[in-house]
Amino acid sequence: MKNLIKKWNQISLVKQIIVGLIIGIILAVTIPETAKPVVILGSLFVGALKAIAPVLVLFLVMSAIAQHKKGHQTNMKSIIILYLLGTFLAGLFAVIVSFIFPVSISLAKSAEDVTAPGGVVEVLKSLLLNVVDNPVKAIYNANYIGILAWAIILGMALKNASDTTKTLISNFSDAVSKMVTWVIKFAPFGIMGLVIDSITTNGIDSLLSYGKLLAVLIGCMLFVAFVINPIIVFVNIRQNPYPLVFKCLKESAITAFFTRSSAANIPVNMRLCEDLRLDKDSYSVSIPLGATINMAGAAVTISVLTLAAVHTLDIHVDIPTAIILSLLSAVCACGASGVAGGSLLLIPLACSLFGIPSDVAMQVVGVGFIIGVLQDSFETALNSSTYVLFTATAEFKKWRKEGRKITIQKAS
Repeated sequence: MKNLIKKWNQISLVKQIIVGLIIGIILAVTIPETAKPVVILGSLFVGALKAIAPVLVLFLVMSAIAQHKKGHQTNMKSIIILYLLGTFLAGLFAVIVSFIFPVSISLAKSAEDVTAPGGVVEVLKSLLLNVVDNPVKAIYNANYIGILAWAIILGMALKNASDTTKTLISNFSDAVSKMVTWVIKFAPFGIMGLVIDSITTNGIDSLLSYGKLLAVLIGCMLFVAFVINPIIVFVNIRQNPYPLVFKCLKESAITAFFTRSSAANIPVNMRLCEDLRLDKDSYSVSIPLGATINMAGAAVTISVLTLAAVHTLDIHVDIPTAIILSLLSAVCACGASGVAGGSLLLIPLACSLFGIPSDVAMQVVGVGFIIGVLQDSFETALNSSTYVLFTATAEFKKWRKEGRKITIQKAS
């Protein structure tokens, strides 16, 4: 048994996850009823990641700011620009594809148990209120805008603290980071449980009737991941972007796809940034911030489903209105984390641009919930992997200007 555990630990985490994925699929297909108890492993894994992530963000950001040395430049401005640019381009591409391949849908039963926000102002108001949320409540509810705000304020307040105090905070930060590595070691078993749960619970029957819609949605997200994002990376670092793109997809997107939670994937992304040897002062802030404003997948979802409703109702859309939709979907996507239900509940807001009644728009949301098992998985995988991709891009751009060699170790 000791030799078996030793050999298992020598295998890279990505390969361990693939093994867990394969075993999960086999168990779910062959003995679904017998395999159901294994589902608890997935729930435990996601629960542990969600529990540790808020504490990790609080201490990492607070420690980084408290110990930040004057004159040391971070890349936050460049990262935020990349986040916003990536989100807008994703929404714009989704609009273009939706015109080239128009999709009409059979409207589903209205999502009656949920309430969509009334407008962009309400979305932005929700985000601003989250900034001044009670710190304990922010941690409890995993409100990362609030956690970031309090961590930054506490970090600035502690800049003039004694070295002993700063060391204590740093030790807490290191301890929480160590706990994260312990949780991530259970990723293969967690993924196995999540796969079994997904296959035995959802199946694929309900998705077949929305095959064309899913093809457009997933196709847009894959194009953003493999074409648009690499172009953005190449323009900044001026070398082959795909080693970095594939590393982020392998080590971040896989876990995000199955956990379907950007918050749960924050510890995974932090660890990946550490492996890439990025500046801790930058990534400790940019990764949790990305979970709020870097929402390329959400922009794609909002654009595609909104235009699917437009085509279903035979509403004429001109080019200026389509461009406005791209901007609106980007703004809505940035506010998605501030609304319970994420990107789907922001569809009525985009639909209002075309005069679509709210009751019809909520039927589109109902369609979103039906295909959510795949839509949300791909959306989260794209969003989460891009946090690291753009954080690394900004860092490598700085290295290039300084004449430092950019070496990206391949994901094993």
